[in-house]
Amino acid sequence: AVVSTQSTGLVSELLGSFSDNELSPECLDGAQRLLKDDGLSVPCEYTSYLAPLSSRKLFNNVSSQSGDASGEDPFHMGYVVRLQAVHVLDEVKPCFKYHHPNRDKKIDNSRHITLDFTAGAETVLHGFAGYFDARLYRDVYISTHPDTHSKDMFSWFPMFFPLKLPVRVQRGDRIAVDFWRVVDQTKVWYEWALSEPAPQAIHNSRGVSYWIGLFS
Repeated sequence: AVVSTQSTGLVSELLGSFSDNELSPECLDGAQRLLKDDGLSVPCEYTSYLAPLSSRKLFNNVSSQSGDASGEDPFHMGYVVRLQAVHVLDEVKPCFKYHHPNRDKKIDNSRHITLDFTAGAETVLHGFAGYFDARLYRDVYISTHPDTHSKDMFSWFPMFFPLKLPVRVQRGDRIAVDFWRVVDQTKVWYEWALSEPAPQAIHNSRGVSYWIGLFS
């Protein structure tokens, strides 16, 4: 008898605070060759989310790292943080989504999205909060999304993507931001750029300060 080397199920714990920031898509796509055609993946899908926020405390914390000897620019990095002393300025909106197993003929985990928000108050925009939710199996979910946060779950904190130049916004102002997940042969990184109400340069362009290395 021939013993199958493929599995009926693939269970992972690779989710990060922004869903894909610990290379869950790349790892699960690589491992799905070990999965039977009708096999299941846990998680089977997940989505990252973003919302604009104001937080002088977070901005000051990032600014305090500017003298780091590494030469990396702290404003071109994402941070896993417990969001305290923050004002989220609009509803949370979906960013990037993934599903597993991924049976697409050509798998591409690079992403780009433009998101529009409306400032809910007159304040200063300091950056963006990142969240995620994941469907593990059927109707079983875990979430850091503020509206659906899993009860008593402390394994993940949200992310913070800062703006190097804070922007004063008026109530009702449009806030538009582009987010990219960029993949090359050796690493994965995020880039983000504000376009409204005041255009800014791309943060972390070419992964200059913040990236996740791919294994060979």
